[in-house]
Amino acid sequence: MPSKDPRRRYLAACAAVPTYPEVGATRTATLPPGYSWIRRRVRLGHGPAVLERAGAYVLGWGTQLGSGFAVYPPPARIAAGTTVLLRIGLPGLRTARLVIPCRVVWTVEEPDRVGFAYGTLPGHPECGEESFVVSMDADGDVWFEVTAFSRPAAWYARLGRPVAAVLQHLAIERYLRVVARAAA
Repeated sequence: MPSKDPRRRYLAACAAVPTYPEVGATRTATLPPGYSWIRRRVRLGHGPAVLERAGAYVLGWGTQLGSGFAVYPPPARIAAGTTVLLRIGLPGLRTARLVIPCRVVWTVEEPDRVGFAYGTLPGHPECGEESFVVSMDADGDVWFEVTAFSRPAAWYARLGRPVAAVLQHLAIERYLRVVARAAA
């Protein structure tokens, strides 16, 4: 049974390797076979100011914090190789928290594209990767896109796969809303 001490769980996560071999695959248009895929995006507005505002929000863990997750250790600016424990309360249970170990596997900071991806570590209920990217197209429209590939890792995720899939879709819709609100 994993330790309830966040520092111990964090140190164990730092020593772990990702639970999937396709590390960095969300950086490309082709996602790996054998997983469920999700790719959703929302238009945020127009122009460099929107890109800068939304990019700063995403790189400051705003997507996760704005969606109800806690980040341990306390968040700093995202960098490749950063390991975190995302924590979220479980509905109807006051003290129970799902602890989700992740590692930032890539970041991008270009004039027209800003974002990152994190991958799952042992103890995560899923196995795979999720990316969060703000980009500006040739017309100056700014978009936020979430791309994920995953499959169940924990017994309860396999047993409750339909529920887990719905929860993942709801989380992604929440990510899109909070970034759109931050960019406005």
